[in-house]
This record gives sequence, C-alpha cells and structure tokens, in this order.
Amino acid sequence: MTTLPQRSSADSPRTSRRARPPRLLVLWCPDWPVVAAAAESGISPAEPAAVLAANRVVACSAVARAVGVRRGMRRREAQARCPELAVFADDTDRDARLFETVATATEELIVGVEVVRPGVVAVPVAGAARYFGGERRLLERLVDHVSARTGAECQIGVSEGLFAATLAAHRARPVPEGTAAEFLAPLGVQELDQPGSGRRELVDLLRRLGIRTLGAFAQLTERDVLARFGADGALAHRLASGRDERPPGRRRPAPDLAVTETCDPPLERVDAAAFLARTLASRFHEGLAARGLACTRLGIHATTEHGEELGRSWRCGEPLTPDGIADRVRWQFEGWVTRGREDAPTSGVTVLRLEPEETVDGSALQLGLWAGGSGAEHTPEADKAARALVHVQGLLGPEGVCTAVFDGGRGPAEQVRLVPWGDRRTPAGGHDAPWPQRLPSPSPATVFDEPCPAVVAGEDGRQLDVTDRHRLTAWPRTVAFGDGRPRRVQNWAGPWPVTARWWVPGDRGRRVRLQVVLEPGGDGQPIAVLLRWQERGNPKWTVEGVYD
Repeated sequence: MTTLPQRSSADSPRTSRRARPPRLLVLWCPDWPVVAAAAESGISPAEPAAVLAANRVVACSAVARAVGVRRGMRRREAQARCPELAVFADDTDRDARLFETVATATEELIVGVEVVRPGVVAVPVAGAARYFGGERRLLERLVDHVSARTGAECQIGVSEGLFAATLAAHRARPVPEGTAAEFLAPLGVQELDQPGSGRRELVDLLRRLGIRTLGAFAQLTERDVLARFGADGALAHRLASGRDERPPGRRRPAPDLAVTETCDPPLERVDAAAFLARTLASRFHEGLAARGLACTRLGIHATTEHGEELGRSWRCGEPLTPDGIADRVRWQFEGWVTRGREDAPTSGVTVLRLEPEETVDGSALQLGLWAGGSGAEHTPEADKAARALVHVQGLLGPEGVCTAVFDGGRGPAEQVRLVPWGDRRTPAGGHDAPWPQRLPSPSPATVFDEPCPAVVAGEDGRQLDVTDRHRLTAWPRTVAFGDGRPRRVQNWAGPWPVTARWWVPGDRGRRVRLQVVLEPGGDGQPIAVLLRWQERGNPKWTVEGVYD
C-alpha cells in the first residue's frame, strides 16, 4: 500500500487563518430524475422505477432499491431483480423543466435561490434564518412549504460551502457553524464523485492508495496533492478539507458584461428560445473571454409582453462553456412556459438577459475542439469556425448546419444521426451494444437517403432471389443501377441476414445485405456498393451505399 506524506504541524496555523466559506442551505430532492420521469409518465410513486443511460442505472426509486436495484447496474440485472421495474431514458431537459416548480416554491420563502442542478438548489442561509427566527424554524417551514406546493419529497442541509451543505442535505441535518471539516472527516472518499464531477477515477485511485475517508485525504499537504493528482485533485482536496470550491476573492463582474436581446416577435415556443439561446450564449461567452473571465454563476432574466419579470440563478461547479450556457437558458425557458396554469407567464418573452453573477479567471476554462469536445486542443481557429457555423445557422435555420453522431444500429443509415449544430452530441442508449447481424466493416462512405433501385442478375440473366435459409439462388454476375447499364461483378461477400422490426405488421419479412465489387467505371477505378434485398417491396434489390 502506498502512503503519501502527511500534513505537518507547520501547515496548521496557515489553515486556521483561511477564510471560512459562506454558510449555505441546500434543498435536495432524492432521486429527482426518477421523480420527474414518473411524474411526466403518470407512474405512481409507489411503483419501482429507474432511469438508465448507456444501458446502466443512473437513478432509481426507494421502492426499487428495496428489492436490490442499485446505481451502476446493467438493465438486464436490474430487471432480473425487479421484473416490474419501470424503465425511463435519461433526459436532463425533462429533469430541469419539471424542477422549476420546486425552485419556484423555494423562492416563495427565500430570495436568492440558485439552481445547482436539477434536484438541488442552494441559497445563503444567514438572512433567511434571522427573518424566520433561527435555522431550525426555517428548515421546518421550508420543507413543509415545498412538499405542500409540489408534492415532492425533499431534504435540507446547512453547512459552510456547497459541497458540505449538499452532503448534509443527503443526511437531512444542519451542521453546526464552524464544524464542516469535522462533519466531512469520517465520510468516505466516494462522496467526492458527485453527479457531473467526473471524479470516479480519482476516487478509485485514492482507494488503491489506502485513502478511505475525506479526513484522511484532507490531512495530505496541498503541495503533494497537486503534484500527484493535478488540478482536479487539488480542488477535491479543498472540498474534503471543508473549504469552498474556489479560493475567496472572486471578482464582481462589471455591469456591461450582461447580454440583452430584444425578441420581436415575442418568444413563446421552446424551440425558438433554444435557437436564440445558442447565439446569445456565444456572445455572452465571448464578452467574458475578452476580459479573461469565465462564468460560474449565471443569472437568466426575462421580461414578458405584459411586463412580468422572470429570473433564476444557475450555479455551476465548473466554468460554463457556451454549450452549457445555452443548455441552461433552454432548460429555464422550458420551466417557465410549462409551469402550472397559475404560474405560467400570460404572454411571450420580449426581453432576455444573461448576467454573470459570479466569475473566475478564464484560465480555469479548458475547452476542446469545436467549443465543447474533449481530448482536443481549444484553438482560435475552432472559435472562428464555430462563429461561422452559428452565422450560417442564422441564415438557414437550426437544421441548416448539422454534425454526425455515431449511434447504435445494424445498417449504415442507422449508425449515424445528424444533430443540429449546438445541440448536445450524445449517442443514443445502447450505441455500444454488440448489435447481432450488424454490417461488418468497412462501412460505405456514401449512404443514400432513398435507396437506389438495382437489378442483380445471375449467369442466365435472371434476377437473383434469396431462399428461406438466407442464401442466394445463384452467384451474382451483373448489377445494374443508376444509368441502368449492367456492370460485371468482380467480387462479392455475403449475404448478411438482417432480422429487424419483426413486430411491425407492415415491416415484416426477410432482408439481406450483399457487398459487391463491380468492374471499373469511367475513372478506371472499381466500384464497390452495398446492396440490400427485402422480401417485401418493389424493387426487391436496392443500392444502400457506395464505398470509396
């Protein structure tokens, strides 16, 4: 077992003089993704339910946990333990949209509510505690009010700093002032891996090194942690020590960093707001970047045609990217327009304003290629290309610029999905599944939107067919498509049977695919095509794609 150097006594005086993080109240709705999915689908809270992403459980209800379902389980294992389990796809937009009712109910009692993520809100506790006569009275009243207004179960915690307050909410307890480090010390290091933090590898490494608790991790010196675990390890070390996510002394941005857009005609639809959000987010981010800043707390404000004022603050543990800003604007707009009848705005939004309520140094923001990817360098050329694509979208509409995302599927047309520029490029669930009967490599370079009719003939000139055992009735000799001229077959592979959508009455029937190399064309190069045969349909043979 590897042992890292321990903090010496010389570090203690310096630790004691560090500024204490602000005392925060965190309201947490347990299993919110499941609660939101069940509410949208009309499922009773008493039924076991789970939310899955990439075929693994990311959240499950208390009823499902009681019968053995756990986060991280594969779908098959979870359903084996609970056959009646209701399964929902992970949908961040849905979670954020429905969580607006909880944020609104909280704001009816306490001002300054910040949405950390769907399911968690934070608010400074000092002023509200004085107004309601103490923290305990405030917590009791807030729990009763939110539960009565929304019907959602919630837990509240209070402590110094967002991290400690969130863990206190998980345990439904207020932590006495000044004791955040003592509260965190006995907790396991797995608590560092909060949703969206991406610290699973760090937690695994700490465990292998024999560091099991937050207190043991906090005892290491900052210098050793930074040298061994890097910047993310240093941030986790701050959290484990009961300090804030970032050092104190954050700058209050100047008023001219806010970005305002006047909407004519007024915004009433979510898709129109999502399109505007991408352009506005790009302008907002560029204004901050020009001053070397990045936003960690975003204020979204709107004014309706009838003069109604709407506003919400979104807190983020990491500096916001343009995509992150656009997502939060879209989520917030969905929450506003889909509220209950008495809370919904009575008219469209005429003014939309983004305000940076908290910033950090811009060097904390590291983007990938295309302003949001990972594993590639963020360059001025990528920014220039992104701005050009946004401009083209402004001319052609949101669907005018798309990028490809690899999805699961058996055929080449199913394996690639076009996503409008700026939307989340997330593969569909099960994209990395084995997919029996999947077309073998290589995949065709050109895939037709509408398959091209073809005639595949044998030596006797008659068109080939496929037997019940998925075999060709003869060897293919010529293929005619496009200009109609038959081309001699030089080589072929297959047929590859495909059994799909057998449950759809109008889509049943056998299908096979055939890879064929034809005689050279006008450029002197052989032509390789992917053919598809289907039992039902006219014509039976079509060209699905062409290889380079």
